[in-house]
Amino acid sequence: MPESPHHTYGNIDIYLFDQLLKGTYQHCKTVLDIGCGAGRNLHYFLRNDYDVFGIDQNPDAINAVQFLSAGIAPSNPIENFSVADADKLPFPDESFDLVISSAVLHFANDPRNFDNMINEAFRVLRPNGYFFARLASDIGIESLVENIGNGRYLLPDGSVRFLVNEDILLSYTNKFGKLHEPIKTTNVQNLRCMTTWCMQKL
Repeated sequence: MPESPHHTYGNIDIYLFDQLLKGTYQHCKTVLDIGCGAGRNLHYFLRNDYDVFGIDQNPDAINAVQFLSAGIAPSNPIENFSVADADKLPFPDESFDLVISSAVLHFANDPRNFDNMINEAFRVLRPNGYFFARLASDIGIESLVENIGNGRYLLPDGSVRFLVNEDILLSYTNKFGKLHEPIKTTNVQNLRCMTTWCMQKL
């Protein structure tokens, strides 16, 4: 009986799944998930012989992703997963072919913290490597969010997030590389907007 898609891909972010279906990352070998949680976006990489790494601030999440990795890919060292901050990654420069940051950047405390997280992500990414991010933005709901200072906004759904706009994303894109797909934003009933940012480092 064929394996189910969930068995192969786990509870993967659908926009990351889209990149896998397109073969964007087929020549990548080393993958870092910043804010990996319990590993929801790592099933495919673990099952297909990538060298998989992850960091998270939550020790319980790291325990969970180590357990996942040991079960799916015993040869992938569990030491590849560690407790760390996104703005202070414990890896040498240019270590990874793919860096994933899904639903992490919008927890930045302020513009400096956001800038540090982006700079760290690209520091550890190799030239020609790929950066995949999903993050909250104000794109499409500019008039519905309330600025509470330091780049943080109150959203219509009641949450507080650090929000970016297209100009901010394009500024960082020009600094580090190029878009390999247009910036895409999903509007969830005018309650929040999530933007997919897919870059290649030059």
